[in-house]
Amino acid sequence: MGLIQFMSSTIGRGARMLAGVVLIAIGVTLGGAWWTLAVVGLVPLVAGAMNVCLLAPAFGQPLKGH
Repeated sequence: MGLIQFMSSTIGRGARMLAGVVLIAIGVTLGGAWWTLAVVGLVPLVAGAMNVCLLAPAFGQPLKGH
């Protein structure tokens, strides 16, 4: 539960966005089938930008971050 609370916080939001940017950068840099990783990286980037934690409802927490 601590991880979900962290990911819903402001710092967790930044961590999700950073992880998304890193995944996108790796996918774009390596190219080819790695573009899939770049597409997957859009999920945490957009979730962080919209201030939602997609895993939180599975643990009984609100979707919207703090």
